[in-house]
Amino acid sequence: MRTVKLEVSSREKTNQRALRAFKGESQGAVISFESAAVLFKVLSGKRWDLLKVMTGAGPMTIREAARRVERDVKAVHTDVHALLNAGLLQKTADGRIVFPFEAVHVDFLLKAA
Repeated sequence: MRTVKLEVSSREKTNQRALRAFKGESQGAVISFESAAVLFKVLSGKRWDLLKVMTGAGPMTIREAARRVERDVKAVHTDVHALLNAGLLQKTADGRIVFPFEAVHVDFLLKAA
């Protein structure tokens, strides 16, 4: 099962992971956010719903994605572009969108200041 890991990570930790990748160590599919606030801004409730219906569904048009989440095409278009910019969605050669993962793992730690 292809899983993407979403994490809150410092610049230093992200750089260390990149260096390990350059040395040939597999890092898996990881998308890092600088803070939990940014992660939750990018992944609002409606965007989570969009990812849920796209998980394992293969490439589809934005119109089809909007139909599946029962939302306005224009609003879904905005959300799709935010998810494309975050690296969660991809565009196919024929212009469709795809969520290329079967699962999402979210990893961050909330601790006292």
